Amino acid sequence: MENHQDQDGSAEPSTGEAETGAPEAGRPVDVFRPAQQTSPVVFASPHSGRDYTPAFIEQSSLSATALRRSEDAFVDRLFRRAPEFGAPLIRANFPRAYVDANREAYELDPRMFQGPLPDHVVTRSPRIAAGLGTIARVVANGEEIYAGRLTFAEARQRIEATHRPYHRALKGLIEETCNTFGGCLLIDCHSMPSNVLGPGGGGRNANLLGDIILGDCHGTAAAPAMTALAEHLLKEVDFSVTRNRPYAGGYTTRHYGRPRTGVHVLQIEINRALYLDEAAIAPKPEFDDIAARMDAFMAGLCAGVRSLVLPEAAE
Repeated sequence: MENHQDQDGSAEPSTGEAETGAPEAGRPVDVFRPAQQTSPVVFASPHSGRDYTPAFIEQSSLSATALRRSEDAFVDRLFRRAPEFGAPLIRANFPRAYVDANREAYELDPRMFQGPLPDHVVTRSPRIAAGLGTIARVVANGEEIYAGRLTFAEARQRIEATHRPYHRALKGLIEETCNTFGGCLLIDCHSMPSNVLGPGGGGRNANLLGDIILGDCHGTAAAPAMTALAEHLLKEVDFSVTRNRPYAGGYTTRHYGRPRTGVHVLQIEINRALYLDEAAIAPKPEFDDIAARMDAFMAGLCAGVRSLVLPEAAE
């Protein structure tokens, strides 16, 4: 039987949230577990959360629909059958526009806040410059989220209530998996806007993104054999695959990926045009076909990586 686990670590029978996309309001994290974990793989969906509280919507200068432009919408549903293949799935329920789980805990833009920020806060990074820190200044299309400035006290409350529980649960899953299997492969699951330019860059002959980009931080977050296996399995189910450009991996990939100690991380970016009506933020008719192809990918990966996660395999 599949179980899910809340942020406090208590397990209870699943009520189907991974399939329906309806988590209990206010719970920041869900973990969906197989009855027995039989594979050293963990799947994570940090950006598909859609628990928009009335207070957050009222605080924002944007509509609820506009706020959703930052979501990796329905990615958790594409990977919802992971427990059937012996691997847990962790999902953040809070929206990326509220707190971004794929950032450092305190990576904040000082222009968004009243008064100076504490010394421990990271205030300069490419993500912050783009308006996409732990608490974002803009949604994906560049619209400003807030009309006024926030307090650091509010930022701290948000981060401690969402970001911390998510990474506590994720770290726990990685450690459990390593203890059982000697290593772990984390698949960090994302989607990308279809209009982002690919490796060809700008200009009249720019190459648009293909179906999937695998990010392993240019070979530092996962063993080469791991990335090669994932690419092979994705191509077997007719996805076009590129690596690292323009998405090499975010905080989760960089922070947890330590192949020499047996922890491998791959970020997977799925082109939204494959499964999502990006204007309506609704699944396309092709959604079930894409989900079935991802099922085949997960089945092959969960069955094929056991020997590859061991630390000596990364040498």
